[in-house]
Order: sequence, then C-alpha cells, then structure tokens
Amino acid sequence: MRIKKNDEVIVIAGKDKGKTGKVKSVLSDKNKVIVERVNMVKKHRKPTQANPAGGIDDVEMPLDASNVMLLDGKTNKPTRVRISTGKDGAKVRVSVKSETVFD
Repeated sequence: MRIKKNDEVIVIAGKDKGKTGKVKSVLSDKNKVIVERVNMVKKHRKPTQANPAGGIDDVEMPLDASNVMLLDGKTNKPTRVRISTGKDGAKVRVSVKSETVFD
C-alpha cells in the first residue's frame, strides 16, 4: 500500500468525494484507511460509569484505499505514486506528475 499515516489525501469516490484530510491510520490487512473528518457516521453510546449520560458521537469509519489519492505538495492536486530508489539507495515514494519525493 502506498499510503501511509499522516499523508494528505483526497477522496476520489463515494459520498465524500472531493474532501481532503490527513490519514489517521492505515489498516493494511484490510486495504483501508481512516481519514480525519471524512466518512463520518453517528455512533450511539450506551450509558456507562465513565459516561453516565451516553449519547450520540460522530466517528470516522474506514475507507477503501482505492478511493483515496495522495495530494501533491507542489500542485495541491491528486497524483499517482511510484516507488523508486533515493540517493542513498533506500526506497522512496515519488509523485508521477511533479517528481516530488514524499518520504
């Protein structure tokens, strides 16, 4: 998976198409990502000793990784990413459009 935690992404499909946000977590075994303030749902909470009132909370749910694209830092547009070797021989993620290095 070419998306990592704290990457800035844009949603390209679904009910939240066009929204941008930072990746909070990556669920690589399920090929899903959780993006801040995107794909919000209402979660009903039962009263507990810690929260005696209970209530309804807004919670971010996972999105499929194929429905998001990385935002290019230079152009602020979505871009595909390829893996190439950096100057020190390590693998780095590179923007296809502008050759920006993400790592």
